[in-house]
Amino acid sequence: MEILMSILAGLLFTAGIYLLLQRQLLKIIFGTALLSHGAHLLILTMGKLNRGDPPILTEGIDQYTDPLPQALILTSIVISFGVTSFLLVLAYRAYKTNKTDNLEQLRGSDND
Repeated sequence: MEILMSILAGLLFTAGIYLLLQRQLLKIIFGTALLSHGAHLLILTMGKLNRGDPPILTEGIDQYTDPLPQALILTSIVISFGVTSFLLVLAYRAYKTNKTDNLEQLRGSDND
């Protein structure tokens, strides 16, 4: 299961980096979202996938699941959602102001 999750995280990283290298703002925002999801899968995979084990170690239980990766991922999901929302609003305002989302056209020329 860990190998499949690692491959999926790698595919998300690959697609995210490819989209980050594009010139349209919307593709860059999708790239950052894919990168964050890839990081979530990587953290979850590194924390080991133990199904059915309790997250709290008490007496009589020798195997447990570490709840730290899930807590980190939950926090990261909230932060990435906020960042994605902010980037979408920023891209919308840039498009409304400049009538384009192409970064080459947003940069302007040296004469401007």
